[in-house]
Amino acid sequence: MRFFLLCLLLAPCALLHAAKPNVLVIIADDLGYNDVGFQGSKQIPTPHLDKLAARSLRCTNGYVSHPFCSPTRAGIMTGRYQHRFGHENNPAWLPESTTAGLSLEETTFPALMKQAGYTTGAVGKWHLGAHPQFHPNRRGFDEYFGVLGGGHVYFPGDKGGQEYQIPLNRNGKDEPQTKYLTDHFGEEAAAFVGRHAGEARPWMLYLAFNAPHTPLQAPQEWIAKFAGIADKNRQVYAAMVATMDAAIGTVLAKLDETKQAENTLIYFVSDNGGPHLSSRNLTDFTDNTPLRGAKGAVYEGGMRVPFLVSWPAKIKPGTYDQPVIALDFLPTSLAAADSAGLTPKNLDGVNLLPFLTGEKSGSPHDTLFWRSGGPGGNNAVRRGNMKLVRLGKAEPELYDLAADVSESKNLAAEKPQIVKELTAAIAEWEKGTIPPTFESPRGGQPKKKKK
Repeated sequence: MRFFLLCLLLAPCALLHAAKPNVLVIIADDLGYNDVGFQGSKQIPTPHLDKLAARSLRCTNGYVSHPFCSPTRAGIMTGRYQHRFGHENNPAWLPESTTAGLSLEETTFPALMKQAGYTTGAVGKWHLGAHPQFHPNRRGFDEYFGVLGGGHVYFPGDKGGQEYQIPLNRNGKDEPQTKYLTDHFGEEAAAFVGRHAGEARPWMLYLAFNAPHTPLQAPQEWIAKFAGIADKNRQVYAAMVATMDAAIGTVLAKLDETKQAENTLIYFVSDNGGPHLSSRNLTDFTDNTPLRGAKGAVYEGGMRVPFLVSWPAKIKPGTYDQPVIALDFLPTSLAAADSAGLTPKNLDGVNLLPFLTGEKSGSPHDTLFWRSGGPGGNNAVRRGNMKLVRLGKAEPELYDLAADVSESKNLAAEKPQIVKELTAAIAEWEKGTIPPTFESPRGGQPKKKKK
């Protein structure tokens, strides 16, 4: 009898740990490396992200696959270097273009999760093509609410370019904007979490904020909280980060309320480093300390980002110091869903679970690559702690990131053999890439050569 009662008591725990986890991917937009509390910011409180970090593995060498916007998202959606299918630029807002968007030949993260038995949803910024064929509902998401372009005004009625004023979109239908956008995305994501709580099918939610990307707009009551910041751009930006943190808090609270937090696998990253916008007559209001460079650069400040992985039922919190990349989200999620057999063979991302749980030692990746501007543009490669940077036709630069995370001491002259090896690694990697298939809106990027 005692044994029977003990089995009854333990059964819910056993089911919890045996069940496929929910998967929540949270992406910030243009967030500075040092602009959240768990990264060391003393100026911008982020209590909800800090709480998430406390129950996460904080990946101190966490990267995204590109130093700006849409290409990073294409990498997350496919688990592949986006250079392999020509998605190296930001697509312009061209609803008539069947080229400027995420290649239809690529299998997507949500489509694979659906095969694994998941309900899939996306809330927020898309920026992977404006033509209807690229719509999230056609790329694997059962539910979608958000902005289809690369950005948007935050308040109803605010002025901006055409792309920034398009209606919101819910499952293919236009919907007017009625409130501050960051709040709205948090509420919609929390509603998705609540709506699917207790269902037999687990869920995957892709929550992509456009905050704190420009335009710099925040509720006045939040701006007032940062009155001590002298720079007005920085003041509004800080308020935008804080409102995003509060919106994330709304989602996390819903997970707790519905008792789903323990068995939800959460990733948090920014899509790239914080921008430096002095060329647009804005002060550099983001803080990427201690990294060199900013959004758009292949120095660390361009693509090394705040990076959290949380799964309380499986992963112990702490820090993880080996290099990881957001391309890993897809294969890691399939493995967590006990569906590793669905993982495509051509991925560049790897399953992080055995490394994050301590089952495997060593580094998940031998080498990581970045390129911006197409062949002949800017490249970077990291192997171990050594990183080579090659800016166009300039002489390569070499840095030891373990000793010099700020990339201040160029070791290329001292270590010519490593320069040679890493230059050769780039050349070999580039054999598996193609030129960009579309240009960024401002142009200036290489066009795909006509055959």
